[in-house]
Amino acid sequence: MEDEGSSKPAASASTAAAPAAAAAAAPATGGATVTGKVNFDGAAPAQTAIKMDADAFCKSEHKEPVYEQEVVVNPNKTLEWVLVYVKEGVTGTYPVPTEAITLDQHGCQYRPHVFGMQAGQPLKVLNSDGTLHNIHALPKKNAEFNIGQPFKGMETVKKFDSTEVPIRFKCDVHKWMGAYTGVFSHPFFAVTNDQGTFEIKNLPPGNYVIEAWHEKYGTQTQNVTITGTDAKTVDFNFKG
Repeated sequence: MEDEGSSKPAASASTAAAPAAAAAAAPATGGATVTGKVNFDGAAPAQTAIKMDADAFCKSEHKEPVYEQEVVVNPNKTLEWVLVYVKEGVTGTYPVPTEAITLDQHGCQYRPHVFGMQAGQPLKVLNSDGTLHNIHALPKKNAEFNIGQPFKGMETVKKFDSTEVPIRFKCDVHKWMGAYTGVFSHPFFAVTNDQGTFEIKNLPPGNYVIEAWHEKYGTQTQNVTITGTDAKTVDFNFKG
């Protein structure tokens, strides 16, 4: 396990974090918005309850059962935690946000479960639990890291320099913990919510390939043409 000098209590790192306005100082120049929904066709698979008995702290954090997040079918027959992004067609360069994306370890789960970020953007890994966590990033193109955070409030800041979809995170202490990120050269990505919807803003005119990625069901793509300040709808349908 790697000993990271950048690990420190959250309070000491707060002054180093850039204000939220810095990340939005130079937004994308387009005016189009792509919205959509990721539908699920079939019977929702039975969710598996996570057994946290091996760690007394983890077990004490939850009064109700906690379920695995690999497949989350919403009540309206849509999928949560689908990463949707522009795969092809983006031209030009876009500023890298200086505001960190936070991957929190809370209740012995990663939060969020799936997220997107830009290459070179800071990733703040935070331990909000009073127990040992070990975050292990498993990229194929970027540098792997493996960091222990034994105390509540510890945080470590990392970056991924190359675009890559997906990158998996796991905890070597708690085997049920897992999360994914997509790393992009642009800001045109989103993750579906508990209604199965997503929104990608500020797309300039162009011809694009939009891809939806799910950790179990793989990927789907659709083409979309943007001519101005369009409001386009792109829906996906995954089968169980």
